[in-house]
Amino acid sequence: MSCKMAAPRLQTPDPPSAGRTTYPHEGAWYFIPMSFDLLTTVEYGGCSAKLPAGKLAEALAGLPRIKHPDLLVDIETHDDAGVYRITEALALVQTVDFFPPVCSDPFEFGEIAAANALSDVYAMGGTPLTAMNIAMFPQNRIPLEVLKEILAGGQSKVQETGAVIVGGHTIDDYPPKYGLSVTGTIDPRRIITNTGARPGDMLILTKPIGAGAIAAGQRMKMVDGPQYRAALDCMKQLNRRGGEIMRELGVRSATDITGFGLAGHALKMAKGSGVTLVIRCAEVPLLDGAYELVDGGCIPGASFRNLEFVEPDCRFAPDLDYALRMLCCDAQTSGGLLMCVALDAVERAIDMLRNGGHARARCIGEAAEKGEKSLELA
Repeated sequence: MSCKMAAPRLQTPDPPSAGRTTYPHEGAWYFIPMSFDLLTTVEYGGCSAKLPAGKLAEALAGLPRIKHPDLLVDIETHDDAGVYRITEALALVQTVDFFPPVCSDPFEFGEIAAANALSDVYAMGGTPLTAMNIAMFPQNRIPLEVLKEILAGGQSKVQETGAVIVGGHTIDDYPPKYGLSVTGTIDPRRIITNTGARPGDMLILTKPIGAGAIAAGQRMKMVDGPQYRAALDCMKQLNRRGGEIMRELGVRSATDITGFGLAGHALKMAKGSGVTLVIRCAEVPLLDGAYELVDGGCIPGASFRNLEFVEPDCRFAPDLDYALRMLCCDAQTSGGLLMCVALDAVERAIDMLRNGGHARARCIGEAAEKGEKSLELA
């Protein structure tokens, strides 16, 4: 397969159109007709390629904890990013995230991977400042133009945040993988963590779930075009507005939903906060087509691994729909924010989110006093 540079389009401020691989340069949008499908390189792509949560905990167990007076958030609670204090009013938020392809188009893969990495900073209430590319690419198996497209997609998403890419690192490896190391800034007195949930807080989810099922369905040719396009657009959407709203409303606790699924990340938040989180599964927004795929048996392997992780500390309602149970365990890539909001601020938060581009934002449950289990799927 080969990829050749086409003649540039006329200069225009318009963004790329769906179905065409493009990248911006000096005010113009260039496009390359791509004949290489990145999904042919992977079985598990996106955040579904993460190590299972239980295995990760096992690997980290017993490692000496690094203590420092200015290290405000470390790996102990498996939060979204680390936070290091510089002054009384300034701290750095640092994170890294990369994974194999989650979609066919390289430019869109770059966008999604970048949005996913940047999300960790937004989940902490921070603002991205700089980013560094992390790329693994097989130079002799896939045309190098594909790598250029991946990097261009990532750069476009970083530019959307106002941050800058300052460098990166590449190695020769198959299948390809891409992501970012991101540094952001935050007021150390206003850090949002996954340990701050309190009984009475309401749970708001900013994006629909089901991306893992949609990606699996796409590989199996079981998803129609509009459903796949909607899932890609959802994954490419930044959590920037969600982070701004949390800061404005004084939210204390949040996390972004990625490879461990809604249930897995909610469980980590519940345990870290010492509460029980109750999720009303019928209220959880779903990507179009995701329920039908899972109900028909298209369930990614990561969903079963996530279910295994949450089962010991989760109470499932006896009448809970099996497809909804598995969708709550579906590995998300560049998913939404799960935020804990005071009851009297819920309506305002949802209005702000929907007006800010998160049309499917919804209240899906609440935090309660710690019960027998840390998580309830009702």
